Amino acid sequence: MSSDVTRERILELLSAVHDPETKQDIVSANLVANLTISGQVIDLQIHSLNPAMHARKRMEDAVRFHLEKEFGQAVRLSVQVVAVSGAERKSRRSILPDVKNVVAIASGKGGVGKSTLTANLAVGLAQAGHKVGLIDADIYGPSMPTMFDVVGERPKMVELNGKSLIEPIEHHRVKLLSIGFFTDQENAVVWRGPMASKALTQMITEANWGELDYLLIDLPPGTGDIHLSLLQILPLDGVVIISTPQEVALADARRGINMFSMEGLKVPIVGMVENMSWFTPEELPENKYYLFGRDGVKNLANGMGIEFLGAIPLVQSIREAGDVGRPAVLQKGSVSGLAFEDLVHNFVQRMHKLKS
Repeated sequence: MSSDVTRERILELLSAVHDPETKQDIVSANLVANLTISGQVIDLQIHSLNPAMHARKRMEDAVRFHLEKEFGQAVRLSVQVVAVSGAERKSRRSILPDVKNVVAIASGKGGVGKSTLTANLAVGLAQAGHKVGLIDADIYGPSMPTMFDVVGERPKMVELNGKSLIEPIEHHRVKLLSIGFFTDQENAVVWRGPMASKALTQMITEANWGELDYLLIDLPPGTGDIHLSLLQILPLDGVVIISTPQEVALADARRGINMFSMEGLKVPIVGMVENMSWFTPEELPENKYYLFGRDGVKNLANGMGIEFLGAIPLVQSIREAGDVGRPAVLQKGSVSGLAFEDLVHNFVQRMHKLKS
């Protein structure tokens, strides 16, 4: 092997490859996990802070380009780019350093009440004394402005350390940003994936969130661009999965769980919540009618070894409360209010357990 092919020279060449997450070169960022030179073979293992497969492939291509340009056919390269663990991504997180917990709220299927539950969880956490922020990441169907009674509000810009940032709208002690603040409520948002992803990035990185105990991110249904973009932008401390009890919804919930559990992502599942668990008429508060099946989410959670965080009944007042922008968790002592209080308590206990 040529005397020029040395460890020092290889590291010098790799310092021209930059990690898009930290904006540092991969040598300075300590992402070169392993480097061995054996005969005509250079064996490299590089860590990637972005778990997405396409991001790891770009990193590998960049490494190969710089080394092959220098050494040509004189060497044989073995390059492996692996995603770091969620815990390490969290420890390296430069975005939102003053936010203690970033938790996504997801459902594989639309129409299961995910946004309603997210709004009530956020307000319930705030009522319990926590500092809470909420990002409405459902770009194509933003509903949080309605649920917080802030339709028509427009966030202002503030100057902080010489940088212009979006100031979230605050209501019910929750800081809130939604694409609904920046678009006409009557018009459809017809954006391709990159535009939607850019909007999400701006709400995360260009807003004045300050110090928060919890930042909840209300994801759109499914497993698409927004979900992958979020995981690329921001290491998550966990995800809560929402579903109704019937099998058609549970099948999609399983897919959502499997996505967040994929190798390279490994987002901790905080737990599952069952919505519309039973119907209780206002005039018969002791009666329960299991319209969509019984204990479907609870049984799925137990079967997959996931924490069951609680069950929320199908009660007319929950819908009415969301429509007027006063989440049902504020209805102290009611059937729905008590159910959401239990959910908040179980969520906080579970987050403490995950962190300990």
